[in-house]
Amino acid sequence: MAERGRPRAFDRNQALHQAMMLFWEKGFQGASMSELTAAMGINAPSLYAAFGSKDALYRQAMALYEEGDGVVLGREIAEAPTAKAAVEAYLMRSAALFTRPGKPAGCMVVLSVVHGAGTSPQTSEALRDARNEAQAVIEARLRRALEAGELPATCDPAMIASFYVTVQQGMSIRARDGATRPELEAIAQASMAAWDGLTQMQG
Repeated sequence: MAERGRPRAFDRNQALHQAMMLFWEKGFQGASMSELTAAMGINAPSLYAAFGSKDALYRQAMALYEEGDGVVLGREIAEAPTAKAAVEAYLMRSAALFTRPGKPAGCMVVLSVVHGAGTSPQTSEALRDARNEAQAVIEARLRRALEAGELPATCDPAMIASFYVTVQQGMSIRARDGATRPELEAIAQASMAAWDGLTQMQG
């Protein structure tokens, strides 16, 4: 009977979670290999064997983040009764997510603009795609509203989506600088005051 392979001496999912938290806080270059192995509870050879490289580990950590907060925000957009409610829910939930106790402030995807410095071209492209995904989801929701007659036929869904994603990205940076949830919610509500004007603008 063939000898069974030795089981991994660590919980891969937990190790990846710890790597995600460190990358989220310090970024790709800021998180040293010694810090990563210490946080993950493994040695460097085990890290390379399980995840391939630091660059590949960063991509997997980003994917794990998107499976959490990304899914939450996507659900807020999908389940809202109107396009306006969808955008407002996206911003208000972002304010809550960006300021949770026990988690790094801000959005890991947004912060990857700076925190992803030093990654491979493949990873840089993946990060750009991740940052563009929110705008694509919101734009799609707005286009459905336009087709349903909820929004004026002359409005520009791409421009509106770009505006609100830019607001959300700014909220992430403000959270990183110490802004509180109420402060971020005030920014979100102020941006919603522009809704009527934005949806009346011709594309």
